[in-house]
Amino acid sequence: MDKLIEIVQTITGMGASAILPIIITILGLVFRMKLGDAIKAGLTVGVGFIGLTLVVGLLNTSLDPAVDYYSKMGSGFTITDIGWPAVGAASWMAPFAGLAIPIGLVLNLLLVRLKLTKTLNVDIWNYMHFLVPGALAYFIFDNFFIGLGVTVALSVLSLFVGDWVAPMWQEYYGLEGTTCTTIIHTGWTFVAAWLMNKIIDFIPGLNKLDISLEGVNKRIGVLGEPVIIGTIVGVLLGLLTRQGITEIIPMGMGVAGVMVLMPRVVSVLMDGLSPIGKAAKDYMQKQMGDDADLNIGMDVALGLGDPTTTTVTVISIPLVMLCALALPGVKTFPIGILMSIIYMSVMTVMASKGNILRSIITTVLFCVIVLYLGGYVAPGATEMLNGAGVGLKGQGTDFVLTGPWSVLMYWLSTIFG
Repeated sequence: MDKLIEIVQTITGMGASAILPIIITILGLVFRMKLGDAIKAGLTVGVGFIGLTLVVGLLNTSLDPAVDYYSKMGSGFTITDIGWPAVGAASWMAPFAGLAIPIGLVLNLLLVRLKLTKTLNVDIWNYMHFLVPGALAYFIFDNFFIGLGVTVALSVLSLFVGDWVAPMWQEYYGLEGTTCTTIIHTGWTFVAAWLMNKIIDFIPGLNKLDISLEGVNKRIGVLGEPVIIGTIVGVLLGLLTRQGITEIIPMGMGVAGVMVLMPRVVSVLMDGLSPIGKAAKDYMQKQMGDDADLNIGMDVALGLGDPTTTTVTVISIPLVMLCALALPGVKTFPIGILMSIIYMSVMTVMASKGNILRSIITTVLFCVIVLYLGGYVAPGATEMLNGAGVGLKGQGTDFVLTGPWSVLMYWLSTIFG
């Protein structure tokens, strides 16, 4: 088992930009593409993800001065928000981790073959989102089979949720032939944002406001262009956090760069995915009939090509920090969560159909809910992290552990001891 875990960790540890070319090339050959075309598609997808990583890194670097400004105000919080990288690494310490991916892949292929799902999940480096709740279950219940069962169940659930979100995902982001299988966002962030939008529909005045980047662009012309909006938002954030001119200008240019570059790197990624999607659809129709269809399950980052997501992210970050400082009973200062807000915004924007105001409201409210839930599950999260050898001083938590499945398991553990 240890050897299997080591092999799987080695593969997933290479990251999306290294794994995807291999997976996409293999899929291309399975779906009867020519070898050269399959290799080209795989490499193009890998290059696209490298671009995504670089642009997200640019955004984080651009926002660092603002984050530092607010983090200095966050002393006195008793629970550490350690972030998903540490939690994800800890989840691989569960003894069943090496079995999770092969079992999940076999079940996925079986369900596709039986026409029970249209989602083929190639997002294997993100099995972390299935493993983290599974590891939590293992450490709080001390049961191998409960932990493995939770992990496998979530990997299957992500397929059916992927089927559900696919029409909305493809309609709003224009990503034909794909869907999202990052379950923490499709099964948690999107569901919460969707419900919040239903509530907003009943609030007089607010339910009539529809503010989109496209609408802003039409009303104010060049000032509504993403590059201008990015610069303005970055500069305003610098002014709000009392930065010097040497920080304000790079912040403005950095956010503007993200607004312009993100759609282009996603376009590169889609240049590689599109022929795979077409080949998959043609192959499935030959094998299973004309009504057969297939969506390639991908990471939530695929939706970052919409400039609205960047705008919502940059505006939401300081608001979330201010909420943490102002609201009673918040024991976790949002540091690790900031790495997830840009991915949350993909789902909140989709749920709000591009309405910037609604997207900001739902993103901030969702983060507030996550802060409270993170504090609630912190004892169980700490038990898991310490059991995995992280060695925390005090209690720790993370956004990935606030999904309804994790909260339910922790609640059950408090009842049954």
